[in-house]
Amino acid sequence: MNVSISTLLSIILSFTLFLGSIFISTSDITIFWDPASVVMVVGGTLAAAFVSYEPRYVILSLKLIARIIYTPKVGRDILKAEVGRMIRWAYVMQKGGPPALEAEALKSAKGDKFLTFGLEMVSSGYTGAEMRDILTNLIETSFGRNTVLVGILKAMAANAPAFGMIGTLVGLVIMLKNMAGDPSQLGTGLAVALLTTLYGILVARLIFLPAANKIMQREQIVRFRNYLVAEGLILMADRKSPRYIQDKMNSYLDPSIHFNIDAARK
Repeated sequence: MNVSISTLLSIILSFTLFLGSIFISTSDITIFWDPASVVMVVGGTLAAAFVSYEPRYVILSLKLIARIIYTPKVGRDILKAEVGRMIRWAYVMQKGGPPALEAEALKSAKGDKFLTFGLEMVSSGYTGAEMRDILTNLIETSFGRNTVLVGILKAMAANAPAFGMIGTLVGLVIMLKNMAGDPSQLGTGLAVALLTTLYGILVARLIFLPAANKIMQREQIVRFRNYLVAEGLILMADRKSPRYIQDKMNSYLDPSIHFNIDAARK
C-alpha cells in the first residue's frame, strides 16, 4: 500500500503546531512531560476498552489507527474506472451471454470478493431483483461489520478526556494533602492534575477521534463503490444495453467524472 501524503502531512502538522506553541511559550518543554499522567490516561483508556469490548476487536481497532496513513482503496478515478469496466463487460454479455462474461470477467475480478460474488450470480442466471436483494444485504452487513471498530475508537476518544479528569482529581488530592506538610510537593500534584487533562484531550482529539472519522469515511466510500458496482451487475443480469448501464451508473457520480462510451472508443 502507498502512503497517503496528505494524511501523513496533516498528522505531522497538527503535532508540530502543538509542540511549536509550547516552544514559543516556554524554553523548558520538559514541564509538559509526566509519565504518571501518560499511564493514567492511556492505561485507563485501554483498560476501559478491554473491559467494554472483546480483546480481539480492541487490538484490531488499534491497528486501524496506523492504517490511516495509507492511501484508501477507492478514489474518484477508481469509481469512473468501475463504470468503464461494467460497460466493457456489458458488451461481452451482449455478444456471448453469461458464459462469455464468466470467462472474460472473473479473471480480472480475482481478489475482489464482492465483485467475484456478483459476477458468479450473473453467470448463474439470477434476475436483477434477486441480485439487488442479495447484494444490498451483503453490502450493508459488510459495512456494519467493518464499522464496529470505528465505534470502539470513538468510545476510546470519549473515555480519554474522562480519565484525564480522573487524573486531575488524583493530582488535586495529592496537592491538598501536601499543603499541610511539605509545600515543595505541591508542584508535583498540580502537574499531575493539569497534564492528565491535557493528555486526555490530545489523545482523544488528535489520535482516536480523527482516526475513527477517517476510517468511517473510507468505509462509506467503499460501500458507495459496492452499490455502484452492484447496480452495473444488476443491469447486466436484466440484459440492459451498455449505454443504459452507462447512464444509470453515471447518475451516481459527480458529472466531472462521468464515463463516456463514445470518448472511450476514440
